[in-house]
Amino acid sequence: MIDLDHLAWPLFADAQRRFASELCPWAASNVAGLADHADVDGACRKLVRALGEAGWLDAVVPAAYGGLAANLDVRTLCLAREILAWHDSLADFAFAMQGLGTGSISLFGSEGVKSRYLPPVREGRHIAAFALTEPEAGSDVSALAMTATPDGPAHVRLDGRKSWISNGGIADHYVVFARTGEAPGARGLSAFVVDADTPGLSVEARIAIIAPHPLATLRFDACRVPLDRRLGGPGDGFKVAMATLDIFRSTVGAAALGLARRAQHEAVDRAATRRLFGGALGDLQMTQGALADSAVDIDAAALLVYRAAWTKDGGAPRVTRESAMAKLFATEMAQRVIDRAVQIFGGDGVRAGVKVEALYREIRALRIYEGASEVQKVIIARDVLRAAQAGASELATRAHVPQ
Repeated sequence: MIDLDHLAWPLFADAQRRFASELCPWAASNVAGLADHADVDGACRKLVRALGEAGWLDAVVPAAYGGLAANLDVRTLCLAREILAWHDSLADFAFAMQGLGTGSISLFGSEGVKSRYLPPVREGRHIAAFALTEPEAGSDVSALAMTATPDGPAHVRLDGRKSWISNGGIADHYVVFARTGEAPGARGLSAFVVDADTPGLSVEARIAIIAPHPLATLRFDACRVPLDRRLGGPGDGFKVAMATLDIFRSTVGAAALGLARRAQHEAVDRAATRRLFGGALGDLQMTQGALADSAVDIDAAALLVYRAAWTKDGGAPRVTRESAMAKLFATEMAQRVIDRAVQIFGGDGVRAGVKVEALYREIRALRIYEGASEVQKVIIARDVLRAAQAGASELATRAHVPQ
């Protein structure tokens, strides 16, 4: 079972500890039988349904729509992803996308939009998706080319393509970002909720990757969407996207933490049972060094992830720097920890069907999606420089104030 010793840290409330302690046995009893990697579409549908029926998707919507807390509780979201990722990456994916695909609605949707889309997602009856990335615009959101043009007094027309869209092809709705032209670059974007059966919306192609999950390129051809499905005001799309990612980037770090904990669990078991040179593999100092490095890495990542989540839950309007640090360190850490586990397994570590081999494939995408590691470094550095410049300006102002 997953090690949850960090629940004793003062970063958690009793309700969050209770949620984690109840999710663990449910995941241990149910996830393996639902996560069929030979049929990822079917597995994700079953997982979403099971998560909803068991009440775990209550964590992805506000209390007014059947959720657990008045606002999205980031520590609960992180704990859920950490636990589910430990058991299976598809279970984590199914949970995470229900949150990411409705996070913008919870934060910026009108009462009508929230009432329409949040309850069926919470119940596991509908599948959600977040459509930001385009073939020529990933990390640089200001480069989005998809357009939303007025089509009568109460509709807009969407034209363009979205790519690398998780749940593409199986989602019931997409939160879509498009250029509405209120200003140049990122300030001229708006966000809309688009039903999957809207005429003009089609799946152009499915995308196969090393750790399969539902992923697709979508095409929008004169796709007519009611204007009341817009999230926030005109030109608020960048704000909507960044506020959503501000919450969910920390949870990506939590998923990486779950994968790393599972790799360490497998590595410790292997080190204790594998015989080598007349003793256990774990008796060798090099093996002990690898396990110690991984243990330190895991705790350091957990502190950054739950620091970011705790800060956001405490009412901070933005945690851009904290969530970027959490995602950057945790995903890079998990890559190191899983690589060490594969090395401890030796030849078995690269054999299909062995857990650490699957973990090695599954971690790689986390260092890219929702902002690649290099982008997180840019975000962190800009915030560091901005803070330094603000401090220098304050000192200069004080120097000119008569004492």
